[in-house]
Amino acid sequence: MKSLRSPLSKALLVLILLAAAPHALEAAKPLTVASPDGNLVVSLALKSNLQPYSPGDRAYYRVVYKGLTILEDSPLGLDFYGARALDKDLEIIGTQERKGDSTWDNAFGPRRKVIDRFNELTVSLHEKKAPGRRMDVVFRAYNEGLAFRYFLPKQRGLDKFALSAENTGFYFAHGGYAYALNMGRFNTHNEGEYLPVRLDEIKPSAVINLPFLVEIPGGAWAALLEADLADYAGMYVGGVAGIPNALSVKLSIPPRKESVARSITTAQNQVLEQPVTGTTPKATPWRVLMIASTPGRLIENNDLILNLNPPCAIADPSWIKPGKAAWDWWSGSFAKNVPFTPGMNTATMNHYIDFAGAHHFEYMLVDGGWYAGTGDSATDDVRKSAPEIDIQAILAHAKNKNVKVLLWVEWKAFDRIFDEALALYEKWGVAGIKIDFMNRDDQEMVGLCAKWVRKAAEHHLVIDLHGASKETGLRRTYPNLLTLEGVMGMEYNKWSERVTPEYDVTIPFTRMLAGPMDFTPGGFRNAARGQFQIKDVEPMCQGTRAHQLAMYVVYDAPLVMLADYPEAYESQPGLEFIEKVPTVWDETRVLSGAPGKSIVMARRKGDLWYLGAMTSWEPRDLTVPLDFLVPGNYEARIFADGPDAASEGTSLSAETKNIKAGEDLAIHLAPGGGQAVILTPVRR
Repeated sequence: MKSLRSPLSKALLVLILLAAAPHALEAAKPLTVASPDGNLVVSLALKSNLQPYSPGDRAYYRVVYKGLTILEDSPLGLDFYGARALDKDLEIIGTQERKGDSTWDNAFGPRRKVIDRFNELTVSLHEKKAPGRRMDVVFRAYNEGLAFRYFLPKQRGLDKFALSAENTGFYFAHGGYAYALNMGRFNTHNEGEYLPVRLDEIKPSAVINLPFLVEIPGGAWAALLEADLADYAGMYVGGVAGIPNALSVKLSIPPRKESVARSITTAQNQVLEQPVTGTTPKATPWRVLMIASTPGRLIENNDLILNLNPPCAIADPSWIKPGKAAWDWWSGSFAKNVPFTPGMNTATMNHYIDFAGAHHFEYMLVDGGWYAGTGDSATDDVRKSAPEIDIQAILAHAKNKNVKVLLWVEWKAFDRIFDEALALYEKWGVAGIKIDFMNRDDQEMVGLCAKWVRKAAEHHLVIDLHGASKETGLRRTYPNLLTLEGVMGMEYNKWSERVTPEYDVTIPFTRMLAGPMDFTPGGFRNAARGQFQIKDVEPMCQGTRAHQLAMYVVYDAPLVMLADYPEAYESQPGLEFIEKVPTVWDETRVLSGAPGKSIVMARRKGDLWYLGAMTSWEPRDLTVPLDFLVPGNYEARIFADGPDAASEGTSLSAETKNIKAGEDLAIHLAPGGGQAVILTPVRR
């Protein structure tokens, strides 16, 4: 063999390298997919020796929005229990591209016609070393943001599997402020403040709930969410040691594992945890990064979560009715000047039903205490009413008043006999159920919730998941899931001062990005700043009455409660607006606002527009252009903060005036104030 030191050998080597160069360059070139409007570009490349990882070809993705890098090289991969992680020594063995462009009808949301338009890139990865496992990464680029998921095809040696972690990173290219709900652990009610925090201050030990909102320096806002969560553990994020502004995925684990995990080392914890088990073929939930130039556009774009879920599985969903519900729990089953003792009894429930019927509300929710038992989920019977409740009499009275009845159940007591209970509720004529206190989104609970919703649909029952995690789009497949909690709602006014006007104008930009939230607005004992008192019976709420009215426009809730008792509303200014406001919409616009400061939204139902404006404790004077209206004249019915609302929270003014499309609407908001407006076209 000739020495490579000879001139001929050197020339031969150069020719070989030149011949191989185009292939080498092609292999190193990132694969990209762009959104239909071209503003969002996602790229994937295999790279080695990126810190803090050991050598080996790993898959990384980057995200650029309007020329601004949102995520720099961020890792991808899955970590298997009892096997090597599938995240290094990879090669690309194939790609596939496709486009999606369709429209579907959503009768139960903030927008009737939903556009589902994206460009998709699937990258097939193969492990170079034995056992040579395969994994696809599917990217979808929407105008509204990025979604990606892993897919494990059926393959030899990977039939059944267990994941100990998901090695997905979100490495933000720039420091910035985020709004984070950091509950510090899994298995919570997902109820708390979304507090401002610098990205580089988030610690690896953090367990941050989704949605997670980030203000990107340079003119963009981004929100982390997940979609199509099915037979998988819920997603959380925490910081990454040694890398500022970086986040990594954490998967929820069952409560029994979490309690043990707190007492052992990190290394032991990796062995202990198996948050996900399954069989191939298997797709993970979508990891979603919504991106827009303003935080309000993120709210407008939250149809993205629905688009990432399977279409409606109910052949004829016409029986599903959104609407408003009278509700006995918040005010303590309270009533004034009535010839009976208020409480969880037949007379009180019928009194609330009378109120709902008189004001054309669709539902009455009979909350906890209606069924037999002592509060022990192992023995309570959700099929039998308590002695003080004649459930058949209540249902008959509701039917006579054209009101549908919803029943509350504790999840463990319900799950023991859910098949029998659902069949019985349908036979009784119950319209739906509110399931409470799950406070988990590990794989087991995710599966249970999906099962309940699916089975309830078979019995023509709507669902309110209370004590639940964030929504991930299941309501597209099963629209009988009308609303979920997963939010610190009005109930907290009974025992805390935490539900402030600042909080009220933060959750539309954070929690509501995931979908409907059972906040239960409508408190009519409204406290100006410094006047709020914590009360369990006849509780108060912070801010003005107009602030509460505006919630019915701003907050997404196809099924929405009226928190207060009947006498709190009767003959009171503001009830007129609650009677008229819809709960589902044909069109939604966010006109202005920022987290923790204010929000102005307009929603259309038919040819009527409804406008809701809310502020923090800071008073505001806003000018709202009405250029979203169809040209013409409109009658504006305006419910505004009264002249003394800064000191009297119940002060509300109501006036009617004429206005033209394209004109500006001047709005004054008192501290903690609001405004609610109905805009009706004037026919000539």
